[in-house]
Amino acid sequence: MTILSTLLKEGLIAVIRESTMENVIPICEALYEGGIKVVEITAETPQLVPIIEKTVDNMGDKILVGAGTVLDPETARMVISAGAHFVVSPTVNIDTIRLVKRYGVVCIQGALTPTEIVTAYENGADMVKIFPINAFGPSYVKNIHGPLPQIPLMVTGGINLDNVSEYVNNGASGIGIGSNLVNVKKLNTQADYETLLKKTKQYVQAYHEASENEKL
Repeated sequence: MTILSTLLKEGLIAVIRESTMENVIPICEALYEGGIKVVEITAETPQLVPIIEKTVDNMGDKILVGAGTVLDPETARMVISAGAHFVVSPTVNIDTIRLVKRYGVVCIQGALTPTEIVTAYENGADMVKIFPINAFGPSYVKNIHGPLPQIPLMVTGGINLDNVSEYVNNGASGIGIGSNLVNVKKLNTQADYETLLKKTKQYVQAYHEASENEKL
């Protein structure tokens, strides 16, 4: 199974911001135990390269590890060298797409308007992330998916347990969940990690139930 097909199959992506060398593996282990098998570590994270390397080394056979908030080809090259399985950008940057695809890595570009979405896809993005989706809501995914069904759409921005199923029902191929799931600053005790595990299971259940309903 390819990286892209795994991303599309799993659907849920946990976005981890500002993790550390000490907590990134416990976070990923809780996510994996709860059923999430794809994580995105954002580029503003201090010690980004060694954190990605450590996560890939420790979790690579269980979890796909990607890099997010990648704004330029220089950062893209750096995270790919660290072992990132996919690269996510918040905006459309054609030079970044070219660099990522040159190395055969899955590229997800952030866009909002139909023109931006098509531009990203036509220039080689494997998926397009509608960001920030909470500016428009779930129906926007359906409105975009209608005339552009060939483009796999990921959504991020304000996703929570109350609306995750709506995004699935409206055609989202991927769901990125940030601080509503993984709030690194609030992970200080074993009880905090148990709460993370519980929330992960809730998101996975909500996602799978919505996906099954879509197949009916």
